Amino acid sequence: MRISTKGRYALRLMLDLAVNGEGKNLPLKTIAARQEISDKYMEQLINSLVKAGYVQSVRGAQGGYRLKGEPKDYTVGMILRLMEGSLSPVPCIDGEENSCPRAESCVTVEVWQKLKDAIDGVVDSVTLEDLVQRQLQKEAGKNG
Repeated sequence: MRISTKGRYALRLMLDLAVNGEGKNLPLKTIAARQEISDKYMEQLINSLVKAGYVQSVRGAQGGYRLKGEPKDYTVGMILRLMEGSLSPVPCIDGEENSCPRAESCVTVEVWQKLKDAIDGVVDSVTLEDLVQRQLQKEAGKNG
């Protein structure tokens, strides 16, 4: 399983809003420049995040974008699933119930389920707030 640029960049965008927003609206061009992502691609990402209710768009002279909730309210898993869809390594374990006709006799499904559980465990346990703290620590280490 690979996370596409869509998922990776959306996570960077959300992290940028969390680190630099601090209650103010950020222009998309500023975020795009800071993250070295094209304005056009950034617009596609932000539209999905606004539509999902993760980001708020504010029009006008002091307009821009900000997180709709607190950084602690968003997990890496939420953001990646929004942008990527399922994070399952194989289709047969995507839903609530295994849809594979070989499920009863297939032993490899156990491996795929363990892998899915491990992925979910990681991405669902890390919040934007956790990433903000890590980012600030890294920046302090560079400056200290």
